[in-house]
Amino acid sequence: MLLRQLLPFLLSLASLFQPLTTQAQQRSAQKLTPAQTAPPPTITAAETVPAADQWLQPGDRLQVRLMGTSGLQGSFLNGQPLTELPPAQAQGRRGVYQGTYVVRPGDTLQNRLIRFELLSKDSLMATAFSKSKIRFLNPNVPQLALTKGELAYLNYGLGEDRLGGAKLGYLDSAVVLHLTGRVGSQYRAQLSQATVAWVPQEVVRLLPPGGFVPGSLTGSWSVQGDSAYDYVRVPLTQRLPYRSQLLTEPARLVVDIFGATSNTNWITQRDGLQALGDVTYEQVQPDVFRLTLHLRHRQSWGYHIGYRGNTLEIRVKRPPQKLRLRGLTVALDAGHGGTNIGATGASGAREKDLTLAIALKLQQELELAGARVLMTRTTDATVDNGDRVLLLRRLNPDLLVSIHVNSSGSASAHGTSTFYRYVAFRPLSVALYEQMHGTGLAGFGNVGSFNFGLNGPTEYPNALVETAFVSNPEDEKRLIDPKFQQRMAEAMKQGLLQFLKQSRAPGLKSWLGKQAAEE
Repeated sequence: MLLRQLLPFLLSLASLFQPLTTQAQQRSAQKLTPAQTAPPPTITAAETVPAADQWLQPGDRLQVRLMGTSGLQGSFLNGQPLTELPPAQAQGRRGVYQGTYVVRPGDTLQNRLIRFELLSKDSLMATAFSKSKIRFLNPNVPQLALTKGELAYLNYGLGEDRLGGAKLGYLDSAVVLHLTGRVGSQYRAQLSQATVAWVPQEVVRLLPPGGFVPGSLTGSWSVQGDSAYDYVRVPLTQRLPYRSQLLTEPARLVVDIFGATSNTNWITQRDGLQALGDVTYEQVQPDVFRLTLHLRHRQSWGYHIGYRGNTLEIRVKRPPQKLRLRGLTVALDAGHGGTNIGATGASGAREKDLTLAIALKLQQELELAGARVLMTRTTDATVDNGDRVLLLRRLNPDLLVSIHVNSSGSASAHGTSTFYRYVAFRPLSVALYEQMHGTGLAGFGNVGSFNFGLNGPTEYPNALVETAFVSNPEDEKRLIDPKFQQRMAEAMKQGLLQFLKQSRAPGLKSWLGKQAAEE
């Protein structure tokens, strides 16, 4: 009876607490919603550094970087740890992880993508793969290659700009290289125990496995001359890579043969030598054989290195019989042309037209003086720089002048300049610079070690003339003026005459020192 009387009261009391319970549940639900809707951990980027296909050998470092959710544990390559960088080391960003793995003997990886992981308390949260493939090389199975083409070359490193990578030197075809790495489109070549270089993949052909690391003993060798050149011939058992340097004071040609060890017991110097003096060698490293060829003339007129079979042949050019324009063979290169317009001035003047106009005027001046002139182009034609170099190699001029027009992002830059690559050819560039400066153009400088295709050949002295800046209003007025074009052509002719005069004068050393001091 009493329970029946109390039941309505209890039900009424319960209804009072019902809204409170519902509000508590709502508040609890509101607290859970952000956690429930937060995005799951992700990897936004994962790549090797550099981001390119690579070949690595024991001792090399595989470097990787991952970007993703911060505060987790990162790993790569089957558990190798990644370290999250402090924002101060990651340009203020969070979630940047980096790792390094040093390849060990016995590691195997055949052109595989690298797997990356992000974990939280050993629970896998996210995975990703690199875009680049990695290969670990087996030192017990050397990877060999042969150079191909007429313009194969080696670079010092992987750096590049608009002129390409800094070149160590050019090689003949079918030279054997031991490849020990790759980054992108360049292979690393182990030239000796202490010397590496990089070679673009387009100038080599990979060989199948099974070959030996290149090496050879040197035989006894000979030095002789004919009616045109002096020759040094060193017999080897295979075509090894080499590097050459043409040095001054005293004038000498130094050639290193990589992978060669001396078994030379005599050097036969035959009659007919005119360009070469003392010829010596030394074993500068266990696998580097160095030849030092002293030149009889202070001014080198060029040389060529290549193979006849497996015999390395160094062909040294002699000075022209008479150091004058009459009878001299001069090559002129009008820069750009055809689809390669070059720089353009504010008035619309185009480099390809200006260089051709100046080159044709210089051609006329030189021919009037009795020189034989070879032109890389005489019309508005597209001619690849590599084709120009090969053409000149076949035509074999006594020297080359390449004519260009300069340009800058700043209209204030102005003046004339000359460029050379090899220090032994600097006198030609200095003589041209001095005469061009005499036209009234401001001096912009004489530039050395210039990594440009037309300055690459060693077969003849060569220089590039940047006549003036088409990007500068005053220089552009001069460049488009036919009378000033003629004046520049005459100045370059005088520069060649000055070079020839200094080449036969005993005071070449003091003259170069004077020019260096004035610059």
